[in-house]
Amino acid sequence: MASDNKNNSVKPYEQNTIGLKGIVFFGVGLFLLIVVTFALMWAMKGVLEDNAVATDAEQKRPLSLSAEERLPPEPRLQGAPGFKVDGPLESVSLELTIPQAEYRELQRQWDVILRDGRKVSDKDGKEVIVSLPIEEAKAAYLEEVKKTNVVRQGERTDRAVEDASTFVSYASAGRLKVDKRK
Repeated sequence: MASDNKNNSVKPYEQNTIGLKGIVFFGVGLFLLIVVTFALMWAMKGVLEDNAVATDAEQKRPLSLSAEERLPPEPRLQGAPGFKVDGPLESVSLELTIPQAEYRELQRQWDVILRDGRKVSDKDGKEVIVSLPIEEAKAAYLEEVKKTNVVRQGERTDRAVEDASTFVSYASAGRLKVDKRK
């Protein structure tokens, strides 16, 4: 024993004995605890998801809104999902476009209607003219007036139509109706 004390006094540090067996048991035990905890959490997640789906199926929510009803009222921001222009001719989606896109699309649709007119089908499937280009509307109106007005037929009616379609020009110094309306 005296020799052990003698060897210890020569060393400048205290000898530390590490119990490797205890560290290995602790590591293995910690790993098993982690695996068991993970498996239990995984099982609990599955049970809770199944319970939520069953509860959701049982409880009908009478006040829940559909996707269309959840959208804010018109007018909406142009970048918002579902932003579109419902025109008389077609419905155009304007999602993620420039802010002027709505005006430009409506202007394009209105120009088409003014240029070509618009026809719709009534209940019987018969096509009804809703709007005409201005020149065609003037001509149709004047023809209708000619047909229905029995008193003014003949030369007086033709002269009234001619007067309605011409105007006084600056070239005649305001004396003659020589230019046709376009």
